[in-house]
Amino acid sequence: MDNIALIESFGDFKDEKNIDRITLMAILEESLQSVLRKKFGSDDNFDIIVNPDKGDLEIWHNRIVVEDGMSEDDSAEIELSEARKIEPDFEVGEEVSEEIALKDLGRRAILALRQNLVAKVMEHDNANLYERFKDIEGEIVSGEVHHIRQKHIIVMDDEQNEMILPRENQIPSDFFRKGESVRAVVDEVKLKGIKPQIILSRTSPKFLEKLFETEIPEIFDGIITIKGVVRIPGEKAKVAVESYDDRIDPVGACVGMKGSRIHTIVRELKNENIDVINFTNNLQLYVSRALSPARISRMEIDEADSKVRVYVKPEEVSKAIGKSGHNVRLAGKLLGMEIDVFRDIPQDEDVELAEFADEIDAWVIEAFQKIGLDTARSILEQDVNDLVSRTDLEEETIHDVIRILREELED
Repeated sequence: MDNIALIESFGDFKDEKNIDRITLMAILEESLQSVLRKKFGSDDNFDIIVNPDKGDLEIWHNRIVVEDGMSEDDSAEIELSEARKIEPDFEVGEEVSEEIALKDLGRRAILALRQNLVAKVMEHDNANLYERFKDIEGEIVSGEVHHIRQKHIIVMDDEQNEMILPRENQIPSDFFRKGESVRAVVDEVKLKGIKPQIILSRTSPKFLEKLFETEIPEIFDGIITIKGVVRIPGEKAKVAVESYDDRIDPVGACVGMKGSRIHTIVRELKNENIDVINFTNNLQLYVSRALSPARISRMEIDEADSKVRVYVKPEEVSKAIGKSGHNVRLAGKLLGMEIDVFRDIPQDEDVELAEFADEIDAWVIEAFQKIGLDTARSILEQDVNDLVSRTDLEEETIHDVIRILREELED
């Protein structure tokens, strides 16, 4: 078997790994140098000539001719009688270059060469895969569900690259079947040993941002810019947008006619509620927009401590806070500030105790109602000790209730 045939037998897997012939020959040369070092102790006396066009290489062993019986290093020296078998007119001190066929290295060396070559090709393939996906971190990819495991699913792209979508990076209502198509953002690319590990995410704010870029042409073209994205995956999200063209309404462009554009994104995110708001450098206005759909009566902004005290009418409290506190929490994350919501109640008005259900436990409210105290002011007018004896509530609990009511009514 000549060198070309032997090399082709080594390179059977090159097509699977998409390695071109030039790269394969370079890897083969490096692997061969390693085998020569192992067999001869050094590759200093060898020339490896690569011919990528033919897919062939030549190995030349260079040695100095010495007198018979005087060779101290068979890798660097050749005795005169052996040299003259190659060419009769060699003399002592001349250099002999002898071509070596791959098969002449021996079976064990060829096996070692093949193992080394496979390892180098895998290393090359892994390095390319790492660089390729590292370059698209934060971008959306799609693939097919290949395996479903307890803590993650394995997704394969069109080139059969393996990607991992961990359970914690899935939207709570995500449910995937084998063979189903899935979209996600490349969240992280890291090396596990020598193999790249590609981690996907459907919960990252970046995923929502990239979906907007995909579905909204004005964002893709740079006419509209996304200034901020915050989300509670599967529940609620807020996206702040700004237009560089005064003729274009950024919110309207993102929502689309009758919500046509935003509905596509909402479906992908398993009906996640998305608020699109117009970004502004006017902090007061931005706070108002961030807390939509609630209407704010007034606010106190402490930029030094990054805090905002927002006052809304009693009927707007639930809107400002939102389900499970999602609205106020996301607004705070979008602004990068801590937001406290208070009821804005005129001094001469009273509020039903039931309006405080989001801050006072139902059983505590019921205890007050049983003794005829149905409003905030009716409790504030009572003596604490008297309330303890009439309601059987602990004094600490009553003080907590009074503090909440005073903050709302007398602030």
